[in-house]
Amino acid sequence: MSEEGFRRKTPEEILQSIQKIGKGHLKIILGAVSGTGKTYHMLQEGNLLKKRGIDVVIGVVSPSNRPKTMEQVGCLEIIPSIEWMNKGEGKFDLDVEAITSRNPEVVLVDDLSHRNRPESPRPTRLDDINFLLNRKISVITTINVYELEGIRGIADKLTGGKVKVNCIVPEDTLALADEVKLLDVTPEVILSRIQEGEIELNHEENRGKDNLFHRGNLAVLRELALRFLAGEVNETLDEYRESHGIIGPSGATEKILVTVQYHWNGSILIRRGQQIAKRLGGELLVVCFQSPNNKLTKNEQTFKRSIIKLVEKVGGGFDEIQLEQDSVANQIVKYATEHNITRIVMGQSKRTRWEEIVYGSIINKILRKTRNMDVFIVADRAKKDGERVIPTKQSKKEEAKSPYRRLTSQELEREMNKIKRGTLKVYIGAAPGVGKTYTMLREANELKKKGIDIGIGLLETHGREETLEQVGSLEIIPRRNIAYKGTTLEEMDTESIIKRNPEVVLVDELAHTNVPGSRNHKRYQDVNEILDAGISVISTMNIQHLESLNDSVEQITGVRVRETVPDHILRRAEEIELIDISPKALRERMREGRIYAPVKVEQALNNFFKTGNLIALRELALREVADDVDERLEAWERKRTLRGPWRQEEVIFVCTNLRADSERLIRRGFRIAYRLKATWYVAYVKDHHPLKEEEAQVLNKVRQLTERLGGIFEMYETKDRRNVFRKLVSEMNEKKATQVIIGQSARSRLEEITKGSVTQKLLREVRHMDVLVVADQQKQ
Repeated sequence: MSEEGFRRKTPEEILQSIQKIGKGHLKIILGAVSGTGKTYHMLQEGNLLKKRGIDVVIGVVSPSNRPKTMEQVGCLEIIPSIEWMNKGEGKFDLDVEAITSRNPEVVLVDDLSHRNRPESPRPTRLDDINFLLNRKISVITTINVYELEGIRGIADKLTGGKVKVNCIVPEDTLALADEVKLLDVTPEVILSRIQEGEIELNHEENRGKDNLFHRGNLAVLRELALRFLAGEVNETLDEYRESHGIIGPSGATEKILVTVQYHWNGSILIRRGQQIAKRLGGELLVVCFQSPNNKLTKNEQTFKRSIIKLVEKVGGGFDEIQLEQDSVANQIVKYATEHNITRIVMGQSKRTRWEEIVYGSIINKILRKTRNMDVFIVADRAKKDGERVIPTKQSKKEEAKSPYRRLTSQELEREMNKIKRGTLKVYIGAAPGVGKTYTMLREANELKKKGIDIGIGLLETHGREETLEQVGSLEIIPRRNIAYKGTTLEEMDTESIIKRNPEVVLVDELAHTNVPGSRNHKRYQDVNEILDAGISVISTMNIQHLESLNDSVEQITGVRVRETVPDHILRRAEEIELIDISPKALRERMREGRIYAPVKVEQALNNFFKTGNLIALRELALREVADDVDERLEAWERKRTLRGPWRQEEVIFVCTNLRADSERLIRRGFRIAYRLKATWYVAYVKDHHPLKEEEAQVLNKVRQLTERLGGIFEMYETKDRRNVFRKLVSEMNEKKATQVIIGQSARSRLEEITKGSVTQKLLREVRHMDVLVVADQQKQ
C-alpha cells in the first residue's frame, strides 16, 4: 500500500476529492518566454497519450508555430477553431461546442492567456477551459510566466519594459491546475533556435541589442520562472507537511527569522537578515518578543515604527509576540518551529562569562532545543564599523587589463586550453525517472539531423522502453570490460571515445562511481578527460548527487547519498537545464512500471518516492538551478541579478574538529562562500597529542572535501589544548575573516561551566565578526 493509503483524509480533503471526481484533469506547461518549445511538448505528450489508447484531440494550436513543431501534430485529430480578426491580425478561438459534442478524453489547447472575440459566450480561453473541465474533458495547455498577473509587472521591470503581453490570467491560475510542468530552456538554446530560423521575431522583439531575446533578458525571465514555480511548490510542500503532522524545516528552502528589540540596532539585524534571505533565495520573518507589562517608551515607539516600515520595504513579515512566563529562548524556539525556520538571526550577547555561568547562554539554550536550525549572530557594531552589513557596491575594482599587454606563457596556455576544451551540458532532475536520459537522446537525434558527429559513450536505460526507442540510429561506442571479484563488469571506455573523437558524446549518470580498476575513480573525471580532448559532452544527474546539498538531501529523505559530484563540475558546465515533472506525474509513472521493475514499485513509492520527498526535492532542484542562472547572470550583468549584491571582501572561516559534523560544516561553509563570492578557509587545530588512526582518517576526509569544494584547508598546532581558541582567533584576525562558522558545543551545561567551551569562548572573542552556529542535527 502506498503512503496515502495509511492516512485518513480530512473532511476538507474528502470534499475536494468529491469535487474533482466530476472534473477533467488540467495540466499547464509553463515557459519563461516564447520559443521554449511549450507547444512542441504539448503535442508530443498528446501523441504519447494516444499511443496508450487515450482519446486526444487538438482544440487550438497557434498557426505561427514552426514546421518542426507542426510535425508533432502527427495523426492527432484537429477540431477546427473559430478564426476572427483583431486589428488586422488573425485570431483563433476554441470551438467549445464542437469539442463538447465530440467529447474527447483530452484536448490540447495552446496559449492559455488568449482573450476571445467580443461576441464569444465566454470572455477568455481560461473560461473556455474551465467549461470543458466541468464536463469531464481534460486539458493540456501552455503559458509563459510573464502572462500571469502579478508576474507581468516584475518581468517588465526586470527586462526594461521589453515584455509585450496583450492578455494575462490571474496569478492563482497555476493553483487551479492538477499538474504544472516547467519547460526549462537555457538562453543558449533559445538564441540558437533564433539563429537557425526555428523562432521568428517580430519587429518589436528584434529591435536592438536590448530586445526581449537578449541573453540577459532570457536569463532573468528563466530565473523568474524557476523561482516563481519554486514558491508555488513550497506552498504545496507546507500544506503536505502540515496535513501529515510534520513539523520543522523541510530542508528544501531557507526561512530566516530575525529577532529584534525596539532598539537602534534593530535595523542592522533586519538588513543583515534580508541580505542573507535574498542571497539564499529564502523567506524573511522579523519578530519582537515584548513584555505585556512594560509600556513602550517614546524612543521604543519610534524604533517600532521604523522597524515595521523597514520590514515592509524589504518584503519581510513582521510579528510582535507577547512574552509569557516561559523563557525567551523557549518562545523563540516555539515560534521558529511553528514557522519552519532554518536560521535565526540575532545580535551579539552582552553577557559576561560569569553572567553566562549564572543565567546561561540564550544561543546554547536555543540550539539545545532545536534540530536543523542554525543561529546567526551579527557582528557587534560597537566593535567594528557596521557598514559591511548593508548591501553596497563593490569597493574593489578588478584591474583593467591593457589590450596592448602581451599574455604571459601561463595565461596563453590557459586561453588555448579554453578554446580547445569541449563544452559541457548537464540535464538535472529532482529524482530518477523524470526524463533526463530521454531528453538527452532526443537532443542528440536533433543534433545528428543537423550533421553533428555524435555518439553514445555511456547510456543507462534501466529497461525503460520509451527511453530505448529514442536511441534511434545513434552510434553506441562499445564499453570496456573490467574483471572484478570473479565477474566481468562494463564501464565507459574513455580511451575509445577519445580515439573515436566525435564532436559530441552522451554520458549518462555523471555521479557514477567506476568499478575498481578503472582508469578514473569517478565518471565525472572521465568526462573531464573527454572535455580536455576537445570533445563536447551532454550528461545527466539528479539534484541529490550535488556534493554541497548532501546534508539537505539527507534531511529531506533520511538517506545519505554516497555518490556525489563536486559543485565546481557543474559551475564549469556551459549549460545546465532542469527536467521538471510534478510529483503526482512521477509517482504515476512509477505505478505504470515506467521507472523501475514492478517488484520494486511499492517499496520505492513508500520510501524515496514518497510525495513529501518528491515535492521537497523538486523545490530544491528549482531553487538550485535558479541560483545557478543568477550566478551566471551576475557574471554577465551584475545589475540584472535577482538576489542583489554582496561585497567581495567577505572572508569565511570554518572551524572544524574531528567530530561527525565536520563535513556538514564544510559543506555549509562552501554554500555560503559561493553565494557571497568569498574566499573561505577550513581550519583544524591539533594539540600535542598524536592523532589516533580513526582521527587521521577523519582529518584526511576533511582536507579532501575542502579541496574538492574549492576551499583552503589549514592545520595549526598548539602545545596546550586551552589555547586552541586563541590560535583560531589569531588566524581569523590575520585573514581578516568577516564570518565564522562553528558547530554547536558538544559539552553539557555543567561541562561548559567547569571546563569551558571553545564555541562559547569564540563567541566572546569575535564579537566584531558575524558568527554562524550550526545546529547539531543529532540532537532534538
